[in-house]
Amino acid sequence: MSNQPDLAGAPLADAPAEVEVLDSELLVRGHVWDVRRDRFRFGGGELVRDYLDHPGAVAVLALDAEDRVLLIQQYRHAIGHRDWEIPAGLMDVPGEPGLTGAQRELAEEADLAAERWDLLLDLFLSPGGTSEAMRIFLAREVREIAHDYVRGEEEAELVPHWVPLDEAVTAALDGRIQNAVTVSAVLAAAAARARDWANLRDPETPWTARAAARGERSR
Repeated sequence: MSNQPDLAGAPLADAPAEVEVLDSELLVRGHVWDVRRDRFRFGGGELVRDYLDHPGAVAVLALDAEDRVLLIQQYRHAIGHRDWEIPAGLMDVPGEPGLTGAQRELAEEADLAAERWDLLLDLFLSPGGTSEAMRIFLAREVREIAHDYVRGEEEAELVPHWVPLDEAVTAALDGRIQNAVTVSAVLAAAAARARDWANLRDPETPWTARAAARGERSR
């Protein structure tokens, strides 16, 4: 059933869809995520689609008292770049809520904690080819903390940089930063700030979009 606002009088919103999955085959067991092939009923027939079966992820747009956003530069092998990112990580701890995961990532990647948390964005990063759902939190009233987590591999070279939010927005619009999560987060933060933060949501809002990422679709 469609939820098109011009037809049903409903607000513009993505709509969950139930399809009958006839077969689901694990093609590749990956180091971080898997590749899966589903055969399902659709439109009176059957379709087959391959996709990355992803556990989901969280990210944090940390904003300080001077209206600066925390960015980190990290090497990403798939694109051959060191791109500018906000702290982020996989939801790979069993049973961990999104907010707890975001707080953990902010500590591990930036040595920070925050007193004020809000939900900024929910994203499907590439719905044509992966089940990845991303939840982005806004963290304010930040402070430095000590912890025993030791960064390794690509994370070992992370260096935090505080950048004025307006400068980050300009860099995104100029094409100088291209990470989808970073661009989405800084643009959303600027838009939310222009509305006096009126559209921010409870950081513990149920994360129903992760059902697909957790493999809860009918199979």
